[in-house]
Amino acid sequence: MTLTAGTDASEEKRDYTLTGESARQAVERGLVSAQWYHTDVDRKALRELMERKDGPAIRDTLLWLGLMMLFAGIGIWLWPSWWSAPFWLAYGVLYGSAGDSRWHECGHGTAFKTKWMNRWTYQIACFCMIRNPIGWRWSHSRHHSDTIIVGRDPEINIMQPPDLVVAALNMVGVLDAWTGIKTMFINAAGRTAGDQSLYVPEPEQKTMFTIARWWVAIYAATIALAVTIGSILPLMVIGLPRLYGAWHHVLTGILQHAGLAENVLDHRLNTRTFYANPISRFIYWNMNYHVEHHMFPMVPYHALPKLHALIKHDLPEPNTGFVDAFGDVWQVLKRQMAGEDYWQKRELPNGAKPYRDEFHGDVALA
Repeated sequence: MTLTAGTDASEEKRDYTLTGESARQAVERGLVSAQWYHTDVDRKALRELMERKDGPAIRDTLLWLGLMMLFAGIGIWLWPSWWSAPFWLAYGVLYGSAGDSRWHECGHGTAFKTKWMNRWTYQIACFCMIRNPIGWRWSHSRHHSDTIIVGRDPEINIMQPPDLVVAALNMVGVLDAWTGIKTMFINAAGRTAGDQSLYVPEPEQKTMFTIARWWVAIYAATIALAVTIGSILPLMVIGLPRLYGAWHHVLTGILQHAGLAENVLDHRLNTRTFYANPISRFIYWNMNYHVEHHMFPMVPYHALPKLHALIKHDLPEPNTGFVDAFGDVWQVLKRQMAGEDYWQKRELPNGAKPYRDEFHGDVALA
């Protein structure tokens, strides 16, 4: 892949909080809820891609939950032998990583055609990830409307300068899960946590608090059972897999936007698509086609490969896999850690529409 450098023209320090100076500047610069670039797609073809179906999601959800029960069952049967470890590791990835992609897709409401299937799968996945289904639905809505806009997007996971210690700790879910637990207790007490009040409508906050109280009760019962039987086995089923199974969703999550441009309105500049193996695509629910997802978020996960084939002529060449993608990310992060305002800009294929300079706020595209 041919790359060219990008340099942020802004001399001002980035403030990633949602109430700081960067948030005010984003509004002034017209970067908030703005018009994004979209590749032209035939309307009929797009309608067909956006069609919601139950079949693929029922198949994949039954496989997901079935494998979780199988691996947990074998893990319990072999406990406490070390022979149980591979099965717990597999269970953990399905719980703490596949749960991430399931809450994401069902949060968009596109995984199933039948609403109650979407809703219940979303609730299960959110519980696995310790992400309140109300709070995170609105957080993710902001992420899509203001993707990687500093001071607006609450889901920027690699900031400048990058903190690799934080990224490493999240490989085992430590900080992310701890934030989820703190938020759960704060919500259970009837209060919003962090910046939730900025994007969760007040009428929905009561439901958010009620869900958090149910979760506290479930965790309390699990811990009580563990204490009663004198074993962490109940926590190996509920809670701990959010830690030991987080690594896959962290790896894929980093690749979504890390090393790419901030404060732009073209997803080809701030979002990464990469090819992945079939197992990772099942765990990740095809979100490796991430430029495509951000351009057309109402296209279900199972149709993203078809969407990719339809619009790839207008997108940067995808990374060939995890190693290739992380190679690009690492080259950028090294320069950012050295204090440079530097990001990766891919060349577009011949015939693609050029990057829209007038959309790019304070970012120089020289």
